[in-house]
Amino acid sequence: MSVFTQVTSDELAAWLRNYSVGHLTGMRGIAAGIENTNYFVTTTQARYVLTLFEKLQPHELPFYLDLMAHLSSHGLPCPRPIANLDNAFLGELNGKPAALVTCLTGAPEMSPTAAHCARVGEVLADLHLAGRSYKGHLDNLRGPAWWTATMPELLPFLDDANRAMLADEVAFQAHQCNDDLPRGVVHVDLFRDNVLFDGDTIRGVIDFYFACIDTFLYDVAITVNDWCMTDDCVLDPVRTRALLDAYRETRAFTPAERDAWPAMLRAGALRFWVSRLYDFHLPRPGVLTHAHDPSWFERILRNHIEGRGRPPLEP
Repeated sequence: MSVFTQVTSDELAAWLRNYSVGHLTGMRGIAAGIENTNYFVTTTQARYVLTLFEKLQPHELPFYLDLMAHLSSHGLPCPRPIANLDNAFLGELNGKPAALVTCLTGAPEMSPTAAHCARVGEVLADLHLAGRSYKGHLDNLRGPAWWTATMPELLPFLDDANRAMLADEVAFQAHQCNDDLPRGVVHVDLFRDNVLFDGDTIRGVIDFYFACIDTFLYDVAITVNDWCMTDDCVLDPVRTRALLDAYRETRAFTPAERDAWPAMLRAGALRFWVSRLYDFHLPRPGVLTHAHDPSWFERILRNHIEGRGRPPLEP
């Protein structure tokens, strides 16, 4: 689901007059994503991405936009928000908060090799370190409190086995204590479609609108659960080792992170099983619709619970 709010070329052209980006020459809705409306925007100066925020409120958005500006200033290949003539990153278009950011080159790599995974591990560690000097704070809006509150809405849609697994896993995660794990800025949505490659080189890390302050290990687990997963929903040892080794060369894991690794892999799978169940069974109407199959993360979570294909984490 990507285009919830329609924008005409005349409306966009008028809105862009408050920016120093040239004149509109083209626009196209982006048929990807779940939370926001996105358009590719081409002007006489450059190409941009316009995002209209469908859920996030204006007071929440400075965290994300300022974070992207911070990370791009530290050399991370992420979109850079464009300030308008009032020197503000955030505007309003058709009644929705809206922002314009640079459009990065490259394309998603949907069949990653170990080399691709190594680059992802490296850039994720760089992001974690660069984020240490960021002053903004936002708790994880899709963490334990969220999946606990969302679970009752989902249970009626599940069979007995999955109803039991969901309830048991939420209870299991409630007993995990992660207070001693390193924390800071995390992306928590670094899937294959949110990294743009040119060969083996990363040209872009995009979609920061779930970013927050949480444990670094949770971010690593979410990333591994996508980049290193096989068709059988178990982690490929070669790709997993490549990603973790490359990450560790930039930021070493702690003994506490090593001990928490199995439970954190489960937490990362639970978060996306719950969100995909919600989007699948309780969707919002949109002009373009696309909901991921929740059974993919159901299988990943089940295999993590059973300990199948789980490489150890080495400090």
